[in-house]
This record gives sequence, structure tokens and C-alpha cells, in this order.
Amino acid sequence: MSSQRKSISSANSLWRATSDLNNALQLVSATSALIDSAWKGNDRSEKYLAMLRASIERAELAAAELVKQTGGADAKTLMHPHLAAFAGRGLPSGGGGRQSILLVDDEAMALALVKRILVEASYNVICAQSGFECVELFRNSPDKFDLVLLDLTMPMMNGEETFHRLRHIRPDVPVVLCAGFIQQDQLDRLLEEGLAGLLRKPLAPDEIISHVRSTLESLKYSRGAESSASPARL
Repeated sequence: MSSQRKSISSANSLWRATSDLNNALQLVSATSALIDSAWKGNDRSEKYLAMLRASIERAELAAAELVKQTGGADAKTLMHPHLAAFAGRGLPSGGGGRQSILLVDDEAMALALVKRILVEASYNVICAQSGFECVELFRNSPDKFDLVLLDLTMPMMNGEETFHRLRHIRPDVPVVLCAGFIQQDQLDRLLEEGLAGLLRKPLAPDEIISHVRSTLESLKYSRGAESSASPARL
């Protein structure tokens, strides 16, 4: 029995380390992309940025292999099958309009970086730094938000519990989970319970925007197709 507990404890530690590594890579990758954008055209900085990008790519490959070896979901982005059926139907090439996104992450730096990425893509972004703050904001205005981007690993109230509380308040709220690591069986269960999709860190800014835009567009087409019957329920 003691050996089994040690094995479980070791696996949990490895999963946490994998999640922490991917979370750190997300910060480095996003920061690098923003610096690259700000310094675009500066020949003196280009060779150093190229070295940084190459290092990030190597680290991401190593992290992806670690995810695979520890039984994590290997998909970088994933959309609920119901929504995926509506993906790609004339997606706009411009920004995302003024749709509102509730962004939830306990890491202040990650929150600031992703908020900037989304705001620059023309989304209205409201931030919460904990599951409790997220639920309170959502309870006060449940119809205000078009999408919730929810971090999985948070203290006190994690992303899975927060997801369930949000769904209790508004059953059709679309929630995309952001995770440095998530076990495949946990992801499958959450998708069955109505999770709109997954963003597995680290992701480049354009990957984040592309997935958010595709999810919102798919939701629009899905609800339009089902408006004559019952409201869409993911």
C-alpha cells in the first residue's frame, strides 16, 4: 500500500512539473512574440530573436515528449466535436469585433500577456485571478460574456471546479480550458460535460487568437442552426 501511495505521489509530482514547465514556456513564448513584434525591422536584434525562437522550439519539443510520456493529452488545441462540425464556415479575416471574454488565470504575468494578445485582436477582456473571482464576476453578469478562457491549475478552486460552477449558473456558457498539462481521461470527461475546447500551453499568440475566433464563429453557426429547435447545449 505504501509503495502504491509513493507511485501515485511520484506521478502527481511529475504531472505538476510538466504543467509548470509548459506554463513557463507559455510566458517565454508570448513575451518573445511581443518583443519580436515591437522590434520588427531592427536588424541588430533579429539574430538574437532567431536564437530565442529556436531555443523555445527545442524546449517545446522536449515538453511535448514529457506530456506524452506522462499520459497527458497531446492535442495543442481542441474543439468540442459539436462545434468542430461548424468550424471553417466563412471565418472573418479581421479582428474579433467587440465580443467579451472572461479570462481567468492565477498568474498575473500570464493574465497580462494573454489579455494584451486578445485586446490587440479587438476583443473586450475582463480578467479574474482566481476561480472565486471568476464565479463572482460571472454570477453578477452571466449573459455578458461570449467565452470564458479558464486556466486549469489554480489554488483553492481549480479550473475543473470553476467550470462546473459556471455551468450551474449558465448551462450554455462556452468555456475553453487552458492547461500546461491535462490527463486525457480528464479532458474526455470534461468534453462530455460540455467543455467547448482546450488550449494546451505553450501556444503562440496567433494560435490563441485563431482558436478563440474559430470557437466563437462555430458557436454562432451552431446556435443559428439549432435556433428553430432547442438552444445549443455543449
